[in-house]
Amino acid sequence: MVLVRPQLAENIGKAARAMLNFGLAELRLVSPRDGWPNPAAGPAASGADTVLAGARVFASVGEAVADCAHVFATTVRKRGVTKAVVTPERAATLIRGEPGQSAILFGPERSGLETDDVALARTILTVPINPAFGSLNLAQAVILVAYEWSKGEALAQPPAVDLDPPAPQEELDGMIAQLDAMLVTGGFYHPPDRISTTRRTLRTLLTKPGWSSQEVRTMRGVLAALDGAKRSRA
Repeated sequence: MVLVRPQLAENIGKAARAMLNFGLAELRLVSPRDGWPNPAAGPAASGADTVLAGARVFASVGEAVADCAHVFATTVRKRGVTKAVVTPERAATLIRGEPGQSAILFGPERSGLETDDVALARTILTVPINPAFGSLNLAQAVILVAYEWSKGEALAQPPAVDLDPPAPQEELDGMIAQLDAMLVTGGFYHPPDRISTTRRTLRTLLTKPGWSSQEVRTMRGVLAALDGAKRSRA
């Protein structure tokens, strides 16, 4: 579970409590507003001290999910990013049935995840909710997801066919950065006021497939060959 820029230590504690209720213990924090560790989290955790003690802090969402093959972004609003949308139940099935580590992103209490945070994910996780009042607090969101994950844990089965595990986010980001650098050199990004939107569209396109590490290496080899051929002609 990855809490992105959480604002109150009490909410971190409540989220930790919700996690441990359903057997989850790995908590990651991205730039908590009031710093970490924070003594205000302890009482709210109501005994989930092992989760708080093991919480790791990261400076960015990208760093927090770099070793994860599956990244889900929780949101109840469309944010201009076209990705697969699943329920907590479906997400739990995917997490149990596919190889590789998974991360679930939860946004700040006041505003939720930013568009750029959602763009880092491969899948959007949401719940059917009253359109006139779609506000969930942080611990409620965590407990919804944790509960659905816990229901089928004992029934988890290996995939019917052995597949290469999806590449960690760090490898996928490396490939995207390599392509981005080539596109900058080739003058692809135009006009300037569309650069951010174009980059986001490319990331969305490249994060839709379940790239394996071998596929990422192959694609990076293709990009390197294309770049080398262009340099030799120059």
